[in-house]
Amino acid sequence: MNPAGKRVTKSLRPTSIDEYISTAPARVRPILAEIRRVVRAAAPEAEEVISYRMPAFKQHGILLYFAGFKNHIGLYPPVSGEPKLEEALKPYAGPKGNLKFPLDRPIPYALIRRIVKLRLAQNLARAKSARQQRLRS
Repeated sequence: MNPAGKRVTKSLRPTSIDEYISTAPARVRPILAEIRRVVRAAAPEAEEVISYRMPAFKQHGILLYFAGFKNHIGLYPPVSGEPKLEEALKPYAGPKGNLKFPLDRPIPYALIRRIVKLRLAQNLARAKSARQQRLRS
Protein backbone atom coordinates (compact mmCIF):
# COMPACT_ATOMS: atom_id res chain seq x y z
CA MET A 1 0.00 0.00 0.00
CA ASN A 2 1.21 3.50 -0.71
CA PRO A 3 0.66 6.40 1.71
CA ALA A 4 -2.61 7.24 -0.06
CA GLY A 5 -3.89 3.78 0.87
CA LYS A 6 -3.78 2.46 -2.70
CA ARG A 7 -2.30 -0.92 -3.50
CA VAL A 8 1.08 -0.39 -5.10
CA THR A 9 1.53 -2.14 -8.40
CA LYS A 10 4.32 -1.62 -10.87
CA SER A 11 2.15 0.85 -12.77
CA LEU A 12 1.46 2.90 -9.60
CA ARG A 13 5.07 3.07 -8.44
CA PRO A 14 6.15 6.67 -8.84
CA THR A 15 9.14 7.37 -11.04
CA SER A 16 9.47 11.03 -10.05
CA ILE A 17 8.72 13.29 -7.13
CA ASP A 18 5.99 14.94 -9.22
CA GLU A 19 4.28 11.55 -9.65
CA TYR A 20 4.67 10.77 -5.96
CA ILE A 21 3.09 14.06 -4.91
CA SER A 22 0.25 13.69 -7.42
CA THR A 23 -0.79 10.34 -5.88
CA ALA A 24 -0.63 11.55 -2.26
CA PRO A 25 -3.80 12.43 -0.35
CA ALA A 26 -5.04 15.91 -1.33
CA ARG A 27 -4.38 17.44 2.10
CA VAL A 28 -0.76 16.19 2.03
CA ARG A 29 0.17 17.37 -1.48
CA PRO A 30 0.88 21.02 -0.62
CA ILE A 31 3.01 19.96 2.36
CA LEU A 32 5.07 17.58 0.22
CA ALA A 33 5.50 20.28 -2.41
CA GLU A 34 6.70 22.75 0.24
CA ILE A 35 9.16 20.21 1.68
CA ARG A 36 10.49 19.72 -1.84
CA ARG A 37 10.85 23.49 -2.27
CA VAL A 38 12.65 23.84 1.09
CA VAL A 39 15.09 21.06 0.21
CA ARG A 40 15.74 22.49 -3.28
CA ALA A 41 16.46 25.91 -1.73
CA ALA A 42 18.83 24.45 0.88
CA ALA A 43 20.61 22.09 -1.53
CA PRO A 44 20.13 23.42 -5.07
CA GLU A 45 22.59 20.95 -6.59
CA ALA A 46 20.91 17.89 -5.06
CA GLU A 47 19.47 15.28 -7.40
CA GLU A 48 15.82 14.31 -7.02
CA VAL A 49 15.24 10.56 -6.98
CA ILE A 50 12.70 7.97 -5.96
CA SER A 51 14.24 5.42 -3.64
CA TYR A 52 12.38 2.84 -1.56
CA ARG A 53 9.27 4.22 -3.31
CA MET A 54 9.76 7.59 -1.59
CA PRO A 55 10.99 10.97 -2.76
CA ALA A 56 14.63 11.51 -1.89
CA PHE A 57 17.40 13.98 -2.52
CA LYS A 58 20.99 12.93 -3.17
CA GLN A 59 24.22 14.85 -3.12
CA HIS A 60 27.29 12.77 -2.30
CA GLY A 61 24.85 10.32 -0.71
CA ILE A 62 21.27 10.59 0.45
CA LEU A 63 20.37 13.89 2.08
CA LEU A 64 16.89 12.79 3.07
CA TYR A 65 13.82 10.81 2.17
CA PHE A 66 10.33 12.08 2.89
CA ALA A 67 6.89 10.54 2.63
CA GLY A 68 3.29 11.51 3.17
CA PHE A 69 1.01 9.34 5.27
CA LYS A 70 -2.57 9.61 6.48
CA ASN A 71 -1.70 11.39 9.73
CA HIS A 72 1.91 12.50 9.40
CA ILE A 73 4.88 13.28 7.19
CA GLY A 74 7.85 10.96 7.64
CA LEU A 75 11.42 12.16 7.25
CA TYR A 76 14.39 9.80 7.07
CA PRO A 77 17.18 8.91 7.95
CA PRO A 78 17.74 9.80 11.61
CA VAL A 79 19.53 13.10 12.24
CA SER A 80 22.66 13.33 14.37
CA GLY A 81 25.72 15.48 14.67
CA GLU A 82 24.32 18.81 15.87
CA PRO A 83 23.10 18.69 19.50
CA LYS A 84 20.90 21.82 19.28
CA LEU A 85 19.14 20.48 16.20
CA GLU A 86 18.74 17.03 17.78
CA GLU A 87 17.11 18.69 20.82
CA ALA A 88 14.74 20.68 18.61
CA LEU A 89 13.71 17.47 16.82
CA LYS A 90 12.90 15.45 19.96
CA PRO A 91 9.15 16.18 19.80
CA TYR A 92 9.08 14.62 16.34
CA ALA A 93 11.15 11.51 17.09
CA GLY A 94 9.56 8.38 15.70
CA PRO A 95 10.63 4.75 15.53
CA LYS A 96 14.34 4.14 15.04
CA GLY A 97 15.09 7.86 15.27
CA ASN A 98 13.19 8.76 12.11
CA LEU A 99 11.00 11.85 12.26
CA LYS A 100 7.21 12.08 12.22
CA PHE A 101 5.60 15.47 11.66
CA PRO A 102 1.90 15.22 12.61
CA LEU A 103 -0.48 16.76 10.10
CA ASP A 104 -2.55 18.33 12.86
CA ARG A 105 0.36 20.63 13.79
CA PRO A 106 2.35 23.13 11.72
CA ILE A 107 5.14 21.47 9.75
CA PRO A 108 8.52 22.80 10.97
CA TYR A 109 9.95 23.76 7.59
CA ALA A 110 12.80 25.74 9.20
CA LEU A 111 13.91 22.55 10.99
CA ILE A 112 13.73 20.62 7.73
CA ARG A 113 15.98 23.24 6.15
CA ARG A 114 18.46 22.87 9.03
CA ILE A 115 18.39 19.08 8.59
CA VAL A 116 19.19 19.40 4.88
CA LYS A 117 22.05 21.83 5.55
CA LEU A 118 23.51 19.51 8.22
CA ARG A 119 23.18 16.38 6.07
CA LEU A 120 24.73 18.18 3.10
CA ALA A 121 27.70 19.33 5.19
CA GLN A 122 28.12 15.78 6.55
CA ASN A 123 27.93 14.23 3.07
CA LEU A 124 30.41 16.74 1.63
CA ALA A 125 32.85 16.13 4.52
CA ARG A 126 32.58 12.35 4.01
CA ALA A 127 33.16 12.72 0.28
CA LYS A 128 36.19 14.97 0.86
CA SER A 129 37.64 12.52 3.37
CA ALA A 130 37.12 9.60 0.97
CA ARG A 131 38.87 11.55 -1.83
CA GLN A 132 41.80 12.33 0.44
CA GLN A 133 42.12 8.67 1.45
CA ARG A 134 42.09 7.59 -2.22
CA LEU A 135 44.84 10.10 -2.98
CA ARG A 136 46.98 8.72 -0.13
CA SER A 137 46.60 5.16 -1.36
